[in-house]
Amino acid sequence: MSLLETSDLSVDYGGVHALRHVSVEIPEKRVVAIIGANGAGKSTLLKTIAGLVRQSSGGLRLDGQDISRLKTHERLDLGIVLCPEGRRLFPELTVYENIRMGAYRMRDSRQFRQRLEFLHQIFPRIAERGKQIASSLSGGEQQMVAIARALINRPRILMLDEPTLGLAPKLIHEVAKLVETINAEGITIVMVEQNAKLALKISDCAYVLETGSVALEGRSSDLLLSDRVQNAYLGGELV
Repeated sequence: MSLLETSDLSVDYGGVHALRHVSVEIPEKRVVAIIGANGAGKSTLLKTIAGLVRQSSGGLRLDGQDISRLKTHERLDLGIVLCPEGRRLFPELTVYENIRMGAYRMRDSRQFRQRLEFLHQIFPRIAERGKQIASSLSGGEQQMVAIARALINRPRILMLDEPTLGLAPKLIHEVAKLVETINAEGITIVMVEQNAKLALKISDCAYVLETGSVALEGRSSDLLLSDRVQNAYLGGELV
């Protein structure tokens, strides 16, 4: 049984079908990529799973239990965390304060300190810049803070929306390594990524969305060799 699954999930925005009967299965402790063109519904899918957007129809299950009626904070308490596109940091707060904001539901200060120590091991630059104002960081550093803020509660499922958007090539590879490091800690990752080649190379399985529907799905290694994926998302390159 999958850790999380959606069944026939549909979302409408004022008459526009953002998602149409989308069914996905997220295996536990795996990396799942969601790829597709702009406007395909990728971010909407993550927001719907997080509870930020309500589905028009369809279901959502975690560990086989229906969670489609739960509020966003209730899903957070179950371990479903979204790191949104564009980082969305509090620019005038320090790095430490931004991470602390991510733990607003955590009541145990000892647990917070333990989690912070763990994050400092993964993100040594964050430890160095704890007192620095977030807006003064580079784009890559801000992305690291955004991911750390999402990780502070030790999620079961971490959803990353365009984690490499706007980053230099060197930093893109750093984020890719970071995804692998986080997954090695037993955290399931669902990643929406415009860089389809990168997403397919570091994920176990993937879904291709087209105009709000699942067009293709399967093992990432197989999709990398698919002519349809090659021509539509990889520029026809052989990988």
